[in-house]
Amino acid sequence: MDDTSLSPTAPDRDGSAILGQVPIEITVSVGFARPVVRDLMRLRRDAVLPLDRRIDDPVELYIGDKLIARGELQEMEGDQAGFLGVRLTELANLDEML
Repeated sequence: MDDTSLSPTAPDRDGSAILGQVPIEITVSVGFARPVVRDLMRLRRDAVLPLDRRIDDPVELYIGDKLIARGELQEMEGDQAGFLGVRLTELANLDEML
């Protein structure tokens, strides 16, 4: 095998060029529901499950169980019209998490 095929195009001493391309999953939490089991068993299609947050409250963004940011939900525009996005309003210090 030729070693040149494994060389990154822009090598960094700490490997950040490679790590910068690794996808991660961010969970956006809009709130929690805490029904009792009896009420959960009664849920049917079109039922509304109340959450512990108001419509204008910030949402929280997590990687795993680490809170990384807060923001506001907004509807996307243009080619992504109809999809949801999050406008970030607060960021955690990500350097402290590493």
